[in-house]
Parts: sequence; C-alpha cells; structure tokens
Amino acid sequence: MNKYVRLFLSTLLVTALVFPLVGCGEDQSSEKVLKIGTNAAFPPFEFQENNEFTGFDMDLIKLIAEEQGFQVEINHMDFKALFPGLQNDKIDGAIAAMSIDEERKKTVDFTTPYFDAGLIIAVGQDNDTILSTNDLKGKKLAAQNGTTGARYCNSVKEQDPTTVVRLFDDVGLAFMELERAGVDAVVNDLPVTSYYLATTENTKLKTVGEVFSSEEQYGIAVKKGNTEILNLLNEGLEKVKENGKYDELYDKWF
Repeated sequence: MNKYVRLFLSTLLVTALVFPLVGCGEDQSSEKVLKIGTNAAFPPFEFQENNEFTGFDMDLIKLIAEEQGFQVEINHMDFKALFPGLQNDKIDGAIAAMSIDEERKKTVDFTTPYFDAGLIIAVGQDNDTILSTNDLKGKKLAAQNGTTGARYCNSVKEQDPTTVVRLFDDVGLAFMELERAGVDAVVNDLPVTSYYLATTENTKLKTVGEVFSSEEQYGIAVKKGNTEILNLLNEGLEKVKENGKYDELYDKWF
C-alpha cells in the first residue's frame, strides 16, 4: 500500500478530530488559542502520519505560534470548507498550501506570501500525446476540488466542452485514478506532484511541460477584515524568516 493510499485511509479516520499543536512550553492555560483549518491530504505541506498532523505548513504554523506566544488547534476539513469556516468564525485561520489570487481575496484576507509555487501536468509514463497545456483540450482531466488546478481544468473545459473534468476531495485519489488510467492527466501544484512521484514506489506517472501559473504564491488565510489575527500571523512569519527558522524548515521538507 503506497503512502497516498495510507494517507487517504487515515484521513477518513480523523475527519472529525481536532489535534492541538502547542506554541510554547510555558504556562499554556493563559495563552491565546487560534483554531487553524487545514486539509491534511496534501503532502508534503499537510498530511497525517501516526495520527498526527505533519508537513511543511504544520511545522510553519507551529513556529509562528512559538514566536508569537499562542497555541493552535488544527481542524481538518475539506479544502472547500475552509473559506466558509473562516467567514462563519468556525476557524480563525487556514493554512493549506492555499494560493493567493484575486478571486479568493474577495472573501478572505491573506498574510504575506510564504511559498512560491506553480502548476504542473502529470500523465502516465507511456503517454506521448500530452506534452504541454496546449494538449489538454478534449482530454479527461483531474484535480483536487477547490484548488487552482481545478480552476484551470474547468477553464480548459470552457474552451472545449468535450473536455471531461473530474474533481477529488483528496489529491491522492486524483493521482490514483491517473495511475489506473481512469483520467488522462492531473493538474496540480508542482511541489506536491514532485513529492508524490518521489515517494510513491513503482509509480507509472511523470510530469510534462513547463511549470505554469508560476506567479502562484501560498498564504495563510483569515476572515476578511480581521486585522488583529492577520497582523499576528504576519509578524510571526516575518520573525521566522529573519531568524533563519524558515530556511531550516524549507531544507527539511524540500
């Protein structure tokens, strides 16, 4: 059973669970607690291992909490539920390899970017018909629901209605469907796709073409207008970048 199959199964077991990540080792009872939403099915940024949330994003929010003297409770939910969760005050922030774009900025506010990303196409190793984005029209495409990859697939379908788009709540399921040739291509973030190819034994997939949407950057989302939490997170993010802890974290995961 490969890592993504195990990841999907473990995700089902913890959908309703909330795990605390402690930001400081001192008297925690008096510390502020922020409820942080994520979709823990997007390694290496957020996933579950041994019933614990781990990954680059999880480590980053913990570092920010340590610098700013608060605790975090991680709430696992579907990616598309993160935005309503912020708007309805069910969570205080969301970190989930979330791309900053104008459409999302209409409903939430973002911290300063913390990661430069981009999209890439994955296909079967024996596929020689899809070489770039120009070859996606009329094909069966897959992506994770609610992501910029999904949005791109839908834009291809708008240009060519014969294109089929299948969206999955877990990007691991999209890759599994591509492995079994149920779709022709997966459009997904480059670092996550690269991680999948590097950690999945006997994968039948490869990436093709160049990275596109290369201006894509990740940010931590908060409820629109919540400047208190936005400033708290931005200050912590600036500190971990200045003190070298961000670079150490990047080297750990990438």
